[in-house]
Amino acid sequence: MISQRVTGGPVIRTALPEEAEIIAELHLRARSTYYPDGVPESDFDWTEAWRGSIERPDGHVLCAVAQGRIIGIASFRTPEGGPAETVKLFQFHVDPDRWRSGVGTALHTACVEEWRADGRRTAVLDVHTDNRRAQAFYGRQGWVPDPENPPAEDDHHLFLRYSVPRE
Repeated sequence: MISQRVTGGPVIRTALPEEAEIIAELHLRARSTYYPDGVPESDFDWTEAWRGSIERPDGHVLCAVAQGRIIGIASFRTPEGGPAETVKLFQFHVDPDRWRSGVGTALHTACVEEWRADGRRTAVLDVHTDNRRAQAFYGRQGWVPDPENPPAEDDHHLFLRYSVPRE
């Protein structure tokens, strides 16, 4: 997807490798909102991880841009060992300053359009159990608990499934 504008919303486009640091910063800002004590300390290099995701030939990273600034990101690809008609949404973040402004909905709509164009029938994701805001957002978009992947008792993630609508 090169560029798309949802009426009155941000431009949704493919992320560029040189935007990895900006995307990593947005990712960490968004994640920090649902960890009660902040994002756990780590030596993990999120900038390199995002650059790798952007450059993956089998993956897609979309970003929502408004006034020249990245305000939302989505990363997806076929899950390891998964069927070709399934896509996994690995990361989906909107800048906390832009929550409830329609950015997430516009970005989700762009993801669904790409999944449909790619012949995907099902999307899956996991969401942190403490991230109630994201769970509510996904529910409004039509995601439901994944009956094939119930959470383990000691897991901190809920697994959701989405049926990609046909045109």
